Amino acid sequence: MKIALAGIGKIALDQHVPALSDSPDWELAATLSRHGTVPGVEAHTDLGTLLTTRPDIGVISLCLPPVPRFALAMQALQAGRHVMLEKPPGATLAECHALQAAADAAGLTLYATWHSRHADMVPAAKAWLADKRLKRMTVTWKEDVRRWHPGQAWIWEPGGMGVFDPGINALSIVTEILPHDIHVTEAVLDVPENCQTPIAAQVGFYHPHGAEMTAVFDWRHEGTQTWDITAETDGGTLLLSDGGAVLSIDGVASGDADALAGEYPRLYARMAALVREGQGDCDLRPMTLVTDALALGRRRTVAPFHDSPAPAP
Repeated sequence: MKIALAGIGKIALDQHVPALSDSPDWELAATLSRHGTVPGVEAHTDLGTLLTTRPDIGVISLCLPPVPRFALAMQALQAGRHVMLEKPPGATLAECHALQAAADAAGLTLYATWHSRHADMVPAAKAWLADKRLKRMTVTWKEDVRRWHPGQAWIWEPGGMGVFDPGINALSIVTEILPHDIHVTEAVLDVPENCQTPIAAQVGFYHPHGAEMTAVFDWRHEGTQTWDITAETDGGTLLLSDGGAVLSIDGVASGDADALAGEYPRLYARMAALVREGQGDCDLRPMTLVTDALALGRRRTVAPFHDSPAPAP
């Protein structure tokens, strides 16, 4: 199947292009970007032109920042194309619901992707937790924004979500592996005095069976980067680390951090299956948790953030 990739930035070049190149399902037939290109692939700067001149391209994968994404996604759906959305699926929940309604009305696939759900050990963690009573869950997601998102000023503007841009990855895993839905009860948001979005956050959650649930997100973290979810249950303790690539049950580990490379190939395999089956997949629970944290959060002003170069990993 032919697909066009919109937004040729860091995430597209690091993950989407290699995944498409190796996929048995897809041909990267065109790109859409004001600045970036992919060698050997037809390049466009206007979606309308792409849609008009390439009726053979049935799917548009959108990798650009969330604020401008809605207009392009709706334009693609109205032109009869299936749409795949990089996380988060939009800048607001209302936008996402509007896209879902448009896709449903037209009988098109809309896929709101959550790449971290496709980390190697997430299915095993979900299966292990299925029959356990959760007592406590702690999410610790700490990384250096200068290392992973250099020069991406949109993150600090309204709609950019700040530290929840990576934090939503953790929440996508949590909502996938827990057998019960949760919701936010409180949050503290650290907002740099020169930014519109938080650089760190502490969040508390309600669990229907009374488990204690908290999350700490921090984008100022230097040294060892940490992406951990710990679940204490009546049947032992689970640690899902390295963003879902490694699983430990009562200290016995399995998995390999290098397995994270499989996330985006699995996303595109899933998209291919959805298109062939005439189905969609638009789970908005992770984004709902972020939106609620931003709505309930008590804001603390912290030191300004300056995007100076970070040390190499």
